[in-house]
Amino acid sequence: MPVLDPFETFAASLRPMQALAGLDFGEKTIGVAVSDRLRSIASPLATIRRKKFGVDAAALLKIVSEREIGGLVLGLPRNMDGSEGPRCQSTRAFARNLAALTDLPIGFWDERLSTVAAERALLEADTSRRRRAEVIDHVAAGVILQGALDRLAVMGRENS
Repeated sequence: MPVLDPFETFAASLRPMQALAGLDFGEKTIGVAVSDRLRSIASPLATIRRKKFGVDAAALLKIVSEREIGGLVLGLPRNMDGSEGPRCQSTRAFARNLAALTDLPIGFWDERLSTVAAERALLEADTSRRRRAEVIDHVAAGVILQGALDRLAVMGRENS
């Protein structure tokens, strides 16, 4: 299945009662979060240390299979003015390459400030600096996924 952009196109392709995975795609890691089947709560799950695309994709698709995921939401790291820079291009390229390996719908969610929100939440939870470094990527993926889930809930209410 191709990458579906805008988000509304992605949302329309989703089947009911399937969990989603949120991804925070970075240069060194991929943070992964998953939702429940009702798509109400995002839970940070894991951080994949990036190696090569094939290895990274295999690790990600293993999680997708084990968790019976019905769609993927990638954080799109837009600049603060909304424009797209090199990080957006690499995220879009990763999504295109991943789409060749799976039939799952893949969509994007504007992730501006998701890492800031994740860092703030970890600081409020009095998480040590070392522990924050270990979990920041999948906590950021949780922030990305929760934003998408909240938008899906609003869209569902608007369409009913």
